[in-house]
Amino acid sequence: MNLNIETSRRIELIDITSEVKEEVRISGVREGVCIISTRHTTAGIIVNENENGLREDILNMLERLVPQGAGYRHDRIDNNADSHLKAILLGSSEALPIVKGELELGTWQSIFFAEMDGPRKKEEIKKCEKILKGCPEILPERIFQPY
Repeated sequence: MNLNIETSRRIELIDITSEVKEEVRISGVREGVCIISTRHTTAGIIVNENENGLREDILNMLERLVPQGAGYRHDRIDNNADSHLKAILLGSSEALPIVKGELELGTWQSIFFAEMDGPRKKEEIKKCEKILKGCPEILPERIFQPY
């Protein structure tokens, strides 16, 4: 399952929660995991609260930690070393549980595609897999019980 994401700024967080939830719904997976990943080395996937101030705080923090134009060696080639380094801090994937056919997120959790080198069109890969294949029912409280 692919999701094409068009970005409009160099650095931005794009909420993809509703798209991922819809993909899980139509996948037919009842119990399992949804792995959301990006194949781009200047983008990341994060889960956090979707509040305007917090989104700006996240972007400001990344800029303070890894400022653009700080003399990175890779800038001699593509002039986007900071984008690669910011993406490393964010990570390229998230694995989220699917329970009773629904993506299980906390009350305030949203899924974001984090663009660090836009604007451009990016392809985001989402993969839903049944990890409990062949098991009609596993009670979560029994999975982690000691022998």
